[in-house]
Amino acid sequence: MENYTMTHTDLWKTTKENLKKTHPQHAFSTWFEPITSIALNNNNLILEVPNQFFFEWIQSHYKKSIQKQTEDAFGGTINIKYTVTPENNESEKEKNQSRAKTYSETPKQKLKNINRHYTFSSFIEGSHNQFAKAAALSTVESLGNKAFNPLVIYGGVGMGKTHLLHAIGNKTITEKPGKTIVCASSEKFTLDFISSIQKNKTVEFSKSYRKADVLLIDDIQFFQGKEQTQEQFFHTFNELFQNGKQIVMTADRYPGEMVGLQDRLLSRFKSGLSVDIQPPDFETRVAIVMEKAEQNGLKLSYDIIELIGTHIKKNIRDIESTIIRLLAHSSLSNTEIDYSLTKKVIKERLGKSAITDLTVEDIVRRVSETTHIKEREIVGASRKMEITEARQISIYLCREILGTPLVSIGMHFGGRDHSTVLHACKVIGSKTKKDHRIGALVGELKNELSFALN
Repeated sequence: MENYTMTHTDLWKTTKENLKKTHPQHAFSTWFEPITSIALNNNNLILEVPNQFFFEWIQSHYKKSIQKQTEDAFGGTINIKYTVTPENNESEKEKNQSRAKTYSETPKQKLKNINRHYTFSSFIEGSHNQFAKAAALSTVESLGNKAFNPLVIYGGVGMGKTHLLHAIGNKTITEKPGKTIVCASSEKFTLDFISSIQKNKTVEFSKSYRKADVLLIDDIQFFQGKEQTQEQFFHTFNELFQNGKQIVMTADRYPGEMVGLQDRLLSRFKSGLSVDIQPPDFETRVAIVMEKAEQNGLKLSYDIIELIGTHIKKNIRDIESTIIRLLAHSSLSNTEIDYSLTKKVIKERLGKSAITDLTVEDIVRRVSETTHIKEREIVGASRKMEITEARQISIYLCREILGTPLVSIGMHFGGRDHSTVLHACKVIGSKTKKDHRIGALVGELKNELSFALN
């Protein structure tokens, strides 16, 4: 018999407790914990989910589980309906009023293209991006200052350029109320311009971009070869610059290296400050993995975090993609995320490039972490037994996994000659068969570092 005295809060609380018992912790925290109950009217339970993607995922993967556990808790048949959280659902009245004050003219236009999650506080800083972040912060503090105008942030795909661009927008929104921010990709600028020609609205197009106090343009390299668009952007740039308005752009390379752009445009791009973002180092990659895992509600052990940080090197987007793949694999197979699954996902992500991405430095660092011998000592001249052993293991692994020539290995290890390197390989090769400790240690390291071959 249906339980009509139960409140929606009690019903959903009991349902969640049952779901927690029947699903892995990561699946529960990712897909069930964020759901909240809104109302219970007769046999209708209304649940609120964070976004449309979330709704579609649980409908595809957990609809039956939720239905069953809810009916068990309710004690009868129940109809579950979902609603998606409104985008600005947090303490609504005051926040909307304050937004209306700050954006008295066309508030939606000023907010719609800025990702509110891309802030300076969520930007993970490392030696590879410190200068770019500092320049971006200084730009907000002194909008239009000639030293930072225009600011061009450049670097490879997925390095965090767009994050910094939007962080500038978000900080300006917070700290400089009343400033008009226009944010667009180069493709959007181009499409808007083409559309304005088709509809005979070029004047309106010009006004929509030239009214900006802060103009944020992503991926300016896509202006290459588009002569009319470049012409239009040149005049937009000039008018804003001459009026002391701030211009920030991102690109995949230093402006001086671009081809297919007008010289007068390049000259203006180079007239301000250009800062680059390099690929993140190992420590920063580990920090990024931890941050992205937390954002996705995943609790990963350090050995899994380190495995991802060791092999996913090229950019932050790849790290995020790996985390999402892990989440999808574990959710679909209803299993916990472990070392084996992580290896499988990285293999899928990198394929044959996993080994070519591995370097001598990676191997030395991993041996250092395992043996607790400092990296500089491993590649140094010390002849202490434990240091020599760590050095020989490193040399052996470089030869076995990477196939690096003996002379090249010697160069990495303090300029040792090829006969010394060959001797180290023979010593460890022999010890792996006779010494159980060395055999286990080398086997574990070899398996971890060369997992893509398995």
